[in-house]
Amino acid sequence: MSFFCNFQSDKCPGQINGNPLNGLCEKVCLQVKKVFDACMQQSQLNDIVLNITNLTPANPTYPLTFISAKSTVSQGVVNNLLIEPLSERPNCARVKSDILIPVSVAYTDANNVEGVATATISIPKDVILNIPSASIMPYNVEAVVSLVSTQGTYTDLNQFIVDACVSIIIKIVMEVELLVPSYGYAAIPPCQEYTQEVCAGFFELPMYPE
Repeated sequence: MSFFCNFQSDKCPGQINGNPLNGLCEKVCLQVKKVFDACMQQSQLNDIVLNITNLTPANPTYPLTFISAKSTVSQGVVNNLLIEPLSERPNCARVKSDILIPVSVAYTDANNVEGVATATISIPKDVILNIPSASIMPYNVEAVVSLVSTQGTYTDLNQFIVDACVSIIIKIVMEVELLVPSYGYAAIPPCQEYTQEVCAGFFELPMYPE
């Protein structure tokens, strides 16, 4: 059983049926991360240099053959951040930074032994975003990242040159206490244990043939 598996209750997430005001019972103060603005950029980047470290297994036989690379986390590291408010556009600013993306690299060595290693890619970003007005609480810049590559060439000791598909979402966020309408606490259904149902169908047979 789960919220979305035949659990009948008006105290669970899902589509609203009928009057959406029916069941509202309180205003709740939630501590959340509010997104004031965000933008996404997707692009194919060519000739990215991957300097790999932490090779597993250690001491491979060179040269290496590239198999693939992909990001290992969804949260990128925002580095060298520069925010310049734009006088000609109220509440907007130029947000310039380098987004660091940790990457896992798969390869085979000269003996056809598969291995993995790590690397970090730095991607410069220079965008315009809406920023909150001055307040006691500070806002932060965050980046959600995703990278995948299936084309690469071994060029030097522990180095690949790759082409990659990259998605980056840059967000202006702040931890706030937000007041929202509430239907009260959710009703949590019991979990449905996964089984292979080896005897399914057998126990439903009649004791004797008809």
